[in-house]
Amino acid sequence: MTALVRVGVLALQGDVREHAAILTSLGAEAVLVRRPEQLEDLDGLVIPGGESSVIDKLSRIFGLRDPLRALIAEGLPVYGTCAGLILLADEIEGAIEGQLTFGGLDVTVARNAFGGQVESFETKLDVTGIDGEVAATFIRAPLITRVGPRAQAIAALPGGGVVAVAQGNLLGTSFHPEMNGESRLHERLLELVHERRRVVAA
Repeated sequence: MTALVRVGVLALQGDVREHAAILTSLGAEAVLVRRPEQLEDLDGLVIPGGESSVIDKLSRIFGLRDPLRALIAEGLPVYGTCAGLILLADEIEGAIEGQLTFGGLDVTVARNAFGGQVESFETKLDVTGIDGEVAATFIRAPLITRVGPRAQAIAALPGGGVVAVAQGNLLGTSFHPEMNGESRLHERLLELVHERRRVVAA
């Protein structure tokens, strides 16, 4: 790794510290993003879990929604977990009235598809492009109910429910790998960052 990679973690609500800790352990500079100016000069971004409708509302209050949508459209590598996946999805099932997303992922997600907090569970999953099983924690998690032609399913539960997708510079998972100290999806984000740097520099 030559120049230090700067990866933001959207820090409006949710499990921000866990993502920042993993990014730091991988040699990246983790930048907590709460204001539009903190999006400047980022190489990538993580949108953490939490409550998608709350993050949506706060992003509009703090003036982050439009700059985030522009960066996603420009190809910024972004990884969304749980609520972050919902915010990256083009369509939501079960959205509250007026709820918006940043969009970018050609998928439909169903909010709270696995039930409430008491239905939380942990499992291990095979993820396309990652050797060995990935530890995954599901907490009031969404389910990907439609994968459009621009997106690719990269992980599913034994029953066939899609829980992870990739599309260009975007990555989304229904689950929380950071809760288990699982870093390989964050490594994949950093690979996307380095690939984009190479393309820009060429």
